[in-house]
This record gives sequence, structure tokens and C-alpha cells, in this order.
Amino acid sequence: MKQFLFVALLALALIGSTRADLDATETPSVEADLGAGKEGSRTDDEVVQREEEAIKLDGLNVAQLKEIRDRAEKFTFQTEVNRMMKLIINSLYRNKEIFLRELISNASDAIDKIRLLSLTDKSVLDAVPELSIRIKADKETGMLHITDTGVGMTKADLVNNLGTIAKSGTAEFLGKMQSAESSQDLNDMIGQFGVGFYSAFLVADKVLVTSKHNDDKQYIWESDSSSYSIADDPRGSSLKRGTTVSLQLKPEAKDFLEHETIKALVTKYSQFINFPIYLWTSHTETVEEPLDEDDVEATTAKPIEDEEDAAIEEEKEDKPKTKKVSKTVWDWELLNDSKPIWTRKPAEVADKEYSEFYKALTKDDKDPLTKIHFVAEGEVTFKALLFVPKVQPSESFNRYGTKTDNIKLFVRRVFITDEFNDMMPSFLSFVRGVVDSDDLPLNVSRETLQQHKLIKVIKKKLVRKVLDMLKKLPVEQYEQFWKEFSTNIKLGVIEDPANRTRLAKLLMFLSSNGEKMTSLADYVSRMKPKQEKIFYIAGSTKEEVSKSPFVERLLRKGYEVLFLTEAVDEYAISAIPEFEGKKFQNVAKEGFSLTESEGGKERLEQLQKSFEPLTKWLADDVLKEHIAKATISERLSDSPCALVASMFGWTGNMERLAVSNAHQKADDPQRSYYLNQKKTLEVNPRHPLMKELLKRVSDDPSDPNAKDMALMLFRTATLRSGYMLKETADFAHSVEAMMRKTLGVPLDEQVEEEEEEIQDDSAPEEDAEAADKDEAEHDEL
Repeated sequence: MKQFLFVALLALALIGSTRADLDATETPSVEADLGAGKEGSRTDDEVVQREEEAIKLDGLNVAQLKEIRDRAEKFTFQTEVNRMMKLIINSLYRNKEIFLRELISNASDAIDKIRLLSLTDKSVLDAVPELSIRIKADKETGMLHITDTGVGMTKADLVNNLGTIAKSGTAEFLGKMQSAESSQDLNDMIGQFGVGFYSAFLVADKVLVTSKHNDDKQYIWESDSSSYSIADDPRGSSLKRGTTVSLQLKPEAKDFLEHETIKALVTKYSQFINFPIYLWTSHTETVEEPLDEDDVEATTAKPIEDEEDAAIEEEKEDKPKTKKVSKTVWDWELLNDSKPIWTRKPAEVADKEYSEFYKALTKDDKDPLTKIHFVAEGEVTFKALLFVPKVQPSESFNRYGTKTDNIKLFVRRVFITDEFNDMMPSFLSFVRGVVDSDDLPLNVSRETLQQHKLIKVIKKKLVRKVLDMLKKLPVEQYEQFWKEFSTNIKLGVIEDPANRTRLAKLLMFLSSNGEKMTSLADYVSRMKPKQEKIFYIAGSTKEEVSKSPFVERLLRKGYEVLFLTEAVDEYAISAIPEFEGKKFQNVAKEGFSLTESEGGKERLEQLQKSFEPLTKWLADDVLKEHIAKATISERLSDSPCALVASMFGWTGNMERLAVSNAHQKADDPQRSYYLNQKKTLEVNPRHPLMKELLKRVSDDPSDPNAKDMALMLFRTATLRSGYMLKETADFAHSVEAMMRKTLGVPLDEQVEEEEEEIQDDSAPEEDAEAADKDEAEHDEL
């Protein structure tokens, strides 16, 4: 008790002397005004000082920071950087939280760089062996600090990395941002173009970057988003190595100083970062402390009734006296303690964990459509976890064939690169995931690793696993996949001969068998007993191809025909020689036959002989400039005739695609060759028009009406067969002549001349007089 009174009296004495000192030294300075709360006497200097005092760094006081600013080297941002920062700040104000994701990502990249350097030179880690990211929120000053033990930046790095950006990348980024439809699109582009650091200005009025590189001294970079400065750090090498980004948060962004907010954001965006992320945070613990002297007296002030109690009490006094109290403890808390999910056995991982990992890996807000998690063994052993997104990533085909970052390569759980062109073929570039191998070398450059023979083995296995995964999808799920990624699979058929058979099993097309799409395997299962070929026709719509003259007889006889309505379909089918032993037959090309399977060969020969006068007359006389030959058709049922391409020629659909290709030149030799190629005219021997034409030609080969009819039939066949008509004016004139004959209008009757308008000569004179009168009145005024 006496000890407590002594401490209290000493405290009162100290307070009294301090107050007396303050009274004695009080002056009308800014500091005194602030201390006394004289709000009415503030000056501009006070505001400036308040701003300076708001920014505090460990080991630097206000005076030192002011001195640093005074002697710092001043810089201005590159023009593109200024424009870009304004766009970021103005466009992403609703999604400010991405700044933490970007800063942590940058910190992870910096640590990755020093780790890669350490593979060949271990001494680079001597200054700080630990590789980690630490976050500290200072509510008192409104500062948020993110520190990494990465490679750090030299003075030149600070200027090049934080003050300028490669012009090509910036220009592309600016263009993409201005055309983006939503903040989510912008959010995705921030990381894609490597400008994530500037997202710090979404939440910060000022940003300070303290950095120490092994090859340079420690510097402080400071900016308010309009300009920046760089100065030597008077603290020396306090970081030893690495970088601290310190944000002076805006008043409306103070929520990012809350520990729970930081934890939630790290879990959301950075849960699977390869390096530990720590947060300086507090928690309450219950601890035992020795009892105070007063507590000891209170516990021992009991009457001793007998000698036995006295002995027990004496024994208790020999033991230490403690009590339980609640105490606030500050320490570094690990935020990303998740084990790399791909290293676990698939049976041990829940679907929810897969979804969370996928979202963290891809920044996609939707669950994946499907996944495959496996361990491959053999020539190379590796673990892989691959995902297929539900939706085709935006601009996939604009970037088709370029470098992608969708597959991340790890070696022994160490991230190596995601900048491979050959880890997954272009047509499977939508696949996301990770590959982790123990067999690849760590201490080689990325370029050398890309050429490593084991990479090719890994790629081969990845492709086959993905295709097997897609093949095993349930029908509804596969239909959803096909809706988004059908073009990719068709491009794969064209580009990947090694996997063409596997890819062919994934193809789906519309057909004459109902409204739903069908696979090639299902088509083959429905083929007629003696049917040897898979029939197909290509066009722009199902309605168009279903009414084509080429499918008339097939559909009437109950044959199923595939309808290829996508631009890439005909190219894809052309690349497949056969499927399950059945060859493909484009019914708009030569080589089509039904007679062999129906035993009508003799009947066909008779028709060819009886119609020979007509076919020879068409090919050698009337249409010799337009067609290669004329023959009897086996495919026509209702149409009088049709134009058929040669086995290796272009169908009407292919010609349409070639002409509409904006990148192909009009004078391209290959294009001109195919467009000018003559076709075969097939005539329907059962059609009344063709019978009548045969009769007229047999009677008089020089009959002008027969020639006009033949030319008209050729032109209509050209259009019905899907080709473009070259002589459109002549065709229109022929149709007009036919209409005149039908309506009984003489062919030589001319169009009535337009009557000339009779002009009234008096009107101009009256107008002139009125104009003179108005002018005179104006002069008088």
C-alpha cells in the first residue's frame, strides 16, 4: 500500500512540473495554437504543417521528412501516365479495393525476381533471407504500408518503373479502357497491362515508396499523382532489401485500415500468392500475472484457527501468487496459409475449394464449367489442375495465337512463368490452371526452359487430358461448353493433325434430323445400312441449306444430311479424311452418287444416253463460256438444274466466305483461280422444263427461245446453288423480257418519254419586280 501511494505522488509531481514548464515556455507559435485548440487563428502554414505531420514513416520525424522534400529531385510523369491515372481513378471509383490486389501482386513479382536470381547466386539473399510480404495499418496517421523483401529498386528503376510506361502498352491500355463496357472489364485490364501500381491513387492522396536494391542505396519516392520526387533515405539501409509502399489514405478510404477489411481482401484476391502475407494485428490473450502487494495482503489476511491451518497457510505462502488478466498482444498474423491445392489428392479437395482457387487464379467471378486434377507419370512426372471457364474470355480470337498467361508453370512448388506459347495450343487457350513438375530444371532461363524437351511432353499430355475431360462431360454440360467454345474445337481440327481423331469426336452440327445438334458418332449410328458416306452441305443458315437443290433427293429418300452453318465448319470437315471408316461427301461437289446403293446404274446410263443431245448442246454451244461440262444429276429432285463444284473446287459457301474476307486482296492469284473456275451443270432428267428443252434442241439446235431458256436456267441455277452471279444486269434484262412475254407486252415497246415541264415566263419578271421594290424600301430606311 505504501508503494502504491509513493508511485501516485511521484506521478502527480511529474505532471505538475511538466505543466509548469509548458506555461513558462508557451509562445504564440503554430504548435502552441494547435495544442491550445485555437482553431480560429489557423494560417496556410498550419495547414501545410498538418499535411506534413499526417505522413509519418518509421524512423523519420516531421523535420526529417520536410528536409527530404526540400532536397529531393523533382520529376514529372510521362503524359500517358497522367492520362492513364485519371482514367483509372475516374473509372474504377466503385471498385477501389483492387488496389490491394495489385500492390500485393507487384510485391509477389518482386520477390519472384530475387528468388530466381538466388537460384544461380545465393548471395543475393544475404541481406534478408526471408521472402515475405507484410502489411501494416496505422489508424492514428491514416497510413497503410505494404512491405516486401523482393529485389527492390534502384534510382533508375524508380524512374523507369513508376514514372514511365512503355508507350505501346500504354496506348493499347488507354484504348481498351475507353472502350470497356464495365468496371469489371477495367478491373481485369489493370493487371493485364501491368499498371496496377497506379491503382494506389484510387484510395491515396499521397504515395511513398521506400526501396532498397542490392546494387544501390535506399531511396524514397513520393507522389501526389501529379508529379513525383526521389530522395536519398536518411535512415540508411533500414529495409536491407525490398520495398515498402506507404499510402496516405483519403478520408473516404479509411475503411481499408480495418484489419478485418484487409483480411477479407487478401482472402478474396491473394489467397494463393506463393509467398507468406502477414498482417500486423492484435488479439486478446488471457495471461497469468503475479499478484500485486495489496492482492497478496488481501488473500493472506485470514485468521489462523489452529496450528494445522497455520502449517497449510505457510505452505501456500511458499507458492507464487498469480492472477488471470486479459491482455492485448500485437504480432504478425499469417493471412494466406492455404496449401497449394494442386499438391493435394483430388479426393481430399472439396468442390468449393476448387471454385475458390479458380476465382483467385483467374479473377473470374463465375464458377468454372468443369475441371480436371491429375498426376501424370512416365517420361516426366507432374501435377496439373486445369479449368474450363463457363464463358469464352473476351477478345479471345483477337489475341488468337499470341502469348497467353493462362497456364502457370511451377517447378517443385516454385512459380517459374506463365509466359509460354507452347504450354497449351492456341485452340485451347481458354483453359486455365497450373502445372507443377519436379523433373524440370530450376536454374535456367525461361527461354531455355520453353525449348526443353520435357515441356513438349507435358503439352502433349495436357492436351489429351483436356480432350478426354471434354469427351466425358454430361450432355447438358457439354452443350453449354459447345455454345461457347465450338469455334475453338473446329480450329483445333484444322490446326492439330495429331489430335484430329480425338477432336472429331467432339464436333457437333445441325442436321436434317430434328432441331438439336448432333455429334458425328450419333450421325453414323443413324446411317442407312448400305450408306458409305457422311453427307453434308454448308451455307449461312439452316433454312438456306435445307432448301438447297443439292439435298432435295437425299431428304426425300430419308438420308440424314449435316447442315454446316458456321464460317469455319466447311474448313474443319475438309480437314477430316474420314470418321469411323466413313468418308465425308459434300453434296454440293462432284463425287456424289446414290445409284450404286440403289442398283439404278442401268437406268442412269439410259438417261445419260437419251439426254446426250441436250448436255452436249449446253456444254459445247450455249454455255461453253460458263460451264466445264453438263451431265445428268443424281441429287436433284424438284429443281431443274444446279451448278456443282469440282472435287477440289470452291462451293458457293466457300466463295462467299472468300469474297467477304476483309484481309484478302482482290488480285490474290489463288482467290482469282478459284473464283474463275468453271463448274459442272447437272440437269434433272425428270423435270418438265428439261424435258421440253431436250425436245426443242432435238428439233432445232438453233432455236433462239431454247437458247434464252438455257441461259435463264443457268443463271437461276447459279443463284440457287449459292454462287454469285456475275452478269446481274443481263439477268435482270432476261427476267424483264420473260415478264413482257407472259403479260403480252411487246418486246420492242419503249418506255414512255417524260413530259417536259412548261415554264411560265411571266413569273420570273414578277419576282424581279418584287425584289427591286424590296431593295428600294430598304435603301429608304
